[in-house]
Amino acid sequence: MTFTGTKIEIQQFLYKLDKSTIYDLKIDKHRNKRSLDANNYAWHLINEIANALRLSKEEIYFQMLKSYGQRDYISMLSNVNASDYFKYYEEQGVFKNNGNTFKSYLVFKGTSQYDSREMSVFVDGLVQEARNLGIETLEDIEIENLIKEMEKNVRVR
Repeated sequence: MTFTGTKIEIQQFLYKLDKSTIYDLKIDKHRNKRSLDANNYAWHLINEIANALRLSKEEIYFQMLKSYGQRDYISMLSNVNASDYFKYYEEQGVFKNNGNTFKSYLVFKGTSQYDSREMSVFVDGLVQEARNLGIETLEDIEIENLIKEMEKNVRVR
């Protein structure tokens, strides 16, 4: 079960639970999910950039993830196929440790996993890339409204 609420609402929720049952509890700060409108606009810009550069949408998407996306640095045993675990990654190097060979990767989170803040950064980067190529974009005020729309449901605690 998932519950979202203020500290008081969570306390009230917990008080109502069966006292003899053992529960696992994980608490995260609430973040608003990205807006579908912002996602649609991002894919529109990716498509326009791809057409201008005569590349596929997938190539541009990965380039934009590398430039403006969220990423982590990981290492795995070299005999493990990274594509079995990650869709968007880039090998960074090979090293040995305790007789084992490892490969290091930058692993990129896909935009479907982004919260509104992360998506805002991504869309901002796409807009700048598009403008640099002479591609028409929304006016700054319209982009601000897209970003505000993404963030308007964030509950401040």
